[in-house]
Amino acid sequence: MFKMRNFALRFLRFYQRFFTLFSFGSCRYYPTCSEYAKWLFKYDGIFWAFVKSALRILRCSQFFKGGIDYPKIKKSRIKKPVFLTGSFKKTDIAVWFIPTDNKNFFVVKSFRKNKN
Repeated sequence: MFKMRNFALRFLRFYQRFFTLFSFGSCRYYPTCSEYAKWLFKYDGIFWAFVKSALRILRCSQFFKGGIDYPKIKKSRIKKPVFLTGSFKKTDIAVWFIPTDNKNFFVVKSFRKNKN
């Protein structure tokens, strides 16, 4: 599973660097479909990441309005926040997990982080 996840993330990185140059600004959603898929592959299971990414790509057409659509993932356990662990070192936050119900979270990118 780990190799498949790395392969999918590398393919998405390659796609974002080379193929999106030909279709700049054509995605109807925020985050873009490739960024949506990248977040799903990083933080969700492989099977559901494939399914949710495929459904998102099918929705990215002229038949749907578009807009803001953050990926929704299932997590059974989230690490304790830094201020509760007693560690006071500086950390960079890449994404925020915003709870929607008991085990579902929206993945929202932190805009302060400069790296991927």
